[in-house]
Amino acid sequence: MRGRLRSIVFTGAATAALLYGFAMPANAAAGLPPAGPLEIPAASEAPRKSAPLAVPAEHPEASAPIPSVSDAAKATAVPRAGEETSASAKAAEPQSSATVGNAETTKPEAGKTGAANTGIDPEPDVAITPPPVAPESRPASTVNPLDAAKAASVPLPPLDSAIKTALEKREAAEIRGAGAAQRRKQRDSIAAFYAARSFAPVWSANGAAVTAVGPVIERLAHAADDALTLPSAPASLNVSGTMDEQAESELALSEAVALFAAEATGSRIDPRSIAPLIGFKPAIADAADVLKAVAEAGSDAGDRLEAFNPAEPRYGALRKKLAELRAVHASPVPVAAIPDGPVLRIGMNDPRVPLIRARFSLDGTPDSAPQKLRYDTEVAAAVAGFQKANGLPASGVLTRRTIAALSGGKPSRLEAQLVANMEMWRWMPRDLGADRIEVNVPDYLVTVYRGGAAVSTNRVVVGKTATPTPLFSNSMKFLIVNPVWNVPESIIKKEMLPRLAEDPGYLGAHGYTAAYRNGRLVVKQPAGAKNALGRIKFMFPNDYAVYLHDTPSKALFASAQRAFSHGCVRVDQPFRFAENVLGQGNGWSQKRLLAMLGDSERYVNLPAPLPIHIEYFTASVDEAGHLDLRDDVYDYVHRVAIALGQEG
Repeated sequence: MRGRLRSIVFTGAATAALLYGFAMPANAAAGLPPAGPLEIPAASEAPRKSAPLAVPAEHPEASAPIPSVSDAAKATAVPRAGEETSASAKAAEPQSSATVGNAETTKPEAGKTGAANTGIDPEPDVAITPPPVAPESRPASTVNPLDAAKAASVPLPPLDSAIKTALEKREAAEIRGAGAAQRRKQRDSIAAFYAARSFAPVWSANGAAVTAVGPVIERLAHAADDALTLPSAPASLNVSGTMDEQAESELALSEAVALFAAEATGSRIDPRSIAPLIGFKPAIADAADVLKAVAEAGSDAGDRLEAFNPAEPRYGALRKKLAELRAVHASPVPVAAIPDGPVLRIGMNDPRVPLIRARFSLDGTPDSAPQKLRYDTEVAAAVAGFQKANGLPASGVLTRRTIAALSGGKPSRLEAQLVANMEMWRWMPRDLGADRIEVNVPDYLVTVYRGGAAVSTNRVVVGKTATPTPLFSNSMKFLIVNPVWNVPESIIKKEMLPRLAEDPGYLGAHGYTAAYRNGRLVVKQPAGAKNALGRIKFMFPNDYAVYLHDTPSKALFASAQRAFSHGCVRVDQPFRFAENVLGQGNGWSQKRLLAMLGDSERYVNLPAPLPIHIEYFTASVDEAGHLDLRDDVYDYVHRVAIALGQEG
């Protein structure tokens, strides 16, 4: 852009009033969405001589491989969910940079290691906008495999012909209601699978069920182990009835298998229906691919079907906890009521403790041994988890309200929380990356993994409930030392202009520079100790204009609950985090990074793009097998539980 740039000097109330007037662009007055953040170079800024460092290519989001179908089935396949790539992924690429590596570095200036909080949160709340979503519809160009099959004049064997007829009846049936597009896609994919094999049965041969049938039916019968909700699953395969009955039984089994895999890969809930800032797009398994893979697995067909669930060990740990919880509730021996008595705290002995331990399956059955009478940290942790899941203060102290809840029977809220967290694991990429970064919003932590093992963890501050941190996966590509903050227009209008009206010298006093360009006020904060982004920020292209960064407001990291930002993620001890992100042995120590502090931006590319996942899990199982529950900061888990019918 070549718009004329004029510097503005704030000298009095008249100028403030002028700013308040011209800072409302026409599009805002018309009720249109405000433009995104603008980066305006300072008038005195000299052109940099060095060429910008190359930013590594974007790391593609991986997904679980699914065996391919025949070419005939592929011809009618509908594109799978989650295969789109964002056209705006390059929006965060740096346009210029100072040379890093061979250039001279500037030592930190004395007395500039800290700064008072300016009171302005740097993150772009309006810039965090979910990408537009096209309405689901059946492509007009989709070729119906049954129509193509009708043109064939070769006579089919009786069972094959019956299967073809049954598929045609299904094609004629209208599909309505929630998830209609997904169910229609599944129906078409099953039809394509059978058309590609000339409608030959897959589950029987020569009048007998194939080897895969038994393991498949067994797995379908235990779908609830993975909290899946199949409406019905065949108990057997009919191979002795009429041709029509055998065809219906064949297709019923195929439909159940396809539905199991679809639910296991996340078809039940569109994450965006829970919140528009959830950007995960689960790769739902294609029915034709599923049928081919499972049918060819033979005696391992049940395990192959089960494998469509997340292979992530943390999902498996939740699955195991769900089974334990249900076993306690389903026990033919009623869970003993906890008698009323004094409040119990850690270190106290009480005859009720064995009952409490049994209630949480801490040691199987009640035991009156003296060492089991102590209300220890293990029991208190289990009680605290129960309290949190049931809306009680999670103190770990056995109060009368807690006793009443424990004696009330079914812990439905805890089960709902486990099921919802398991469902949210289905949204995640199946290959998170052995080397990766994970930000778990309810845990207020960012963790760096190398070779699949956690190597560092830092506290973080995440978005407020009114401006939540978006959830998505991408790849971190570079970091910026001495970042400049280009203030979003929304913050200028909502926060800066009211303060400027009260204090005309507000911008200058806090180190901001301002200019009027093409009818719009642009404000930025130069690099330095007072900068709201701190001394370093971590960049990864995304549709929400968010990133990880340092902050001068260090005191917030001491809070137990740290949801204070406009959406970006603030990192405690950011230079230690940067060293782990860049990787040990790559020459980027904290000392070297700190030596780059100064007044100009310095770009450092990662040796390779590093996958980053901003996720949301309120339940996990620690190494000792104890369930750890966290607050549902944005109420997402509760919404998922309702969508799954787990809560009213």
